[in-house]
Amino acid sequence: MDASRSCRRTAVGAVTSLLLLVVAVLTGPPATASSHATPSGDAAAIRDWNAIATNTISTNLGATRPSGQALIWHGFVSAAVYNAVVGIQGDYVPYKWQMRGPSTASPEAAAVTAAHRVLLTYFPASRAALDAAYADSLARIPEDSAKTQGVAFGERAAEHIIDLREGDGRYASVEFTAAPAPGVWRPTPPGHLPFIDTWLGRLRPMLLTSPAQFRPGAPPALPSARYARDVNEVKTMGANTGSSRTALQTETALFFGGNLAVQIQGALRDYTDRHHLGIAETARMFAAANMSATDAVITAWDAKLHYGRWRPITAIQLADTDGNPATVADPLWQPLLITPPHPDYISGHAAVAGAVAQTLSGILGTTRLDLNISSEATGTTRHYAYADQLNEDMINARVWAGIHFRSADVAGCRAGNRIGVWTLTHYFQPQRSPLQLALSTARPTCPQGNRS
Repeated sequence: MDASRSCRRTAVGAVTSLLLLVVAVLTGPPATASSHATPSGDAAAIRDWNAIATNTISTNLGATRPSGQALIWHGFVSAAVYNAVVGIQGDYVPYKWQMRGPSTASPEAAAVTAAHRVLLTYFPASRAALDAAYADSLARIPEDSAKTQGVAFGERAAEHIIDLREGDGRYASVEFTAAPAPGVWRPTPPGHLPFIDTWLGRLRPMLLTSPAQFRPGAPPALPSARYARDVNEVKTMGANTGSSRTALQTETALFFGGNLAVQIQGALRDYTDRHHLGIAETARMFAAANMSATDAVITAWDAKLHYGRWRPITAIQLADTDGNPATVADPLWQPLLITPPHPDYISGHAAVAGAVAQTLSGILGTTRLDLNISSEATGTTRHYAYADQLNEDMINARVWAGIHFRSADVAGCRAGNRIGVWTLTHYFQPQRSPLQLALSTARPTCPQGNRS
């Protein structure tokens, strides 16, 4: 009996010791009077400079540019800000950088400096506005050595991203050479503009190994029943006049017909503010979302260049040339929204939404996103509680707008999801000990699409 009691005591003691070890690793050593804490940083500074970045990018590119280029620049800015903050605070693994800043530096000063420097480098025409905003941001930070160190480290973080992106293929001459034929993209009315920003499809990704890493399989063949369903659905539901859309479906199409980059940035600012995320968590969320969105744009443009699938307006007006007996031409058919000047497959909007939703789900550990998304196009705001709701609305919106086939939207969303999984598998990981990592990876997760 005594031996049995002794064994039980030994077992209980061992378990208790292990639990104490876990707690110690998770919480770190207790603070003491002599501990040298990292200066606190206000996460609002990141939101402020995200808004500045949004305005700067829109001013220089044009607020309604019909491509995903704006998200590329957001990816660059967010990467620099992320490295500037976590390089000081050490909460997460920096992006392609081994440098660590002084623990006594101000992460807030580093963040605003990194954002300012990247924006100034790529948009020098906005120098006056950027310098004024930077001076205002620095004036809010106390004058001390922490500020000086933060500014210096923010400059280094920005320089690192700028150096990384040298020779990445920006603005390279990329030709779309496919000859006009049934199923092949060609300029669409009313402007009949050429394929815009073709270089996006050859741009070096920020996170992926190549633009084609998650290129989906080919779109439905013209003679197939699936292709006919795609054509007939958008012909009915996406028409400018005589459509079968409900008022809510029309509003959904218009809601996502505006500037997606602006919508994403506003939603991220709102979320990080409402949920009181710290400066490192805020920097991580912006960087992970925007860099996955950057690579979603690149992936979409790679597929557009590779497959060159015609848009619904062309397919419907020329349906008598597609060889499919289940489609009927309507030479006068027009979509609800103006068709953007690039091919159908895959949908850039759906790819970006899929990537951002999946990335945020990974960061939060749940598909419950709690996102408020606003639209300049409709002047309304929608609440998306779950990732699948956002993706479903985005897929439907592009069909109901008359500018994408459903197959292009679904393929885009799935490619985006794969990018989101890759993003958090390879980047933005917490700085963990092996024990913490083991505990984290052992925790079960819900299957994709489940609401948890």
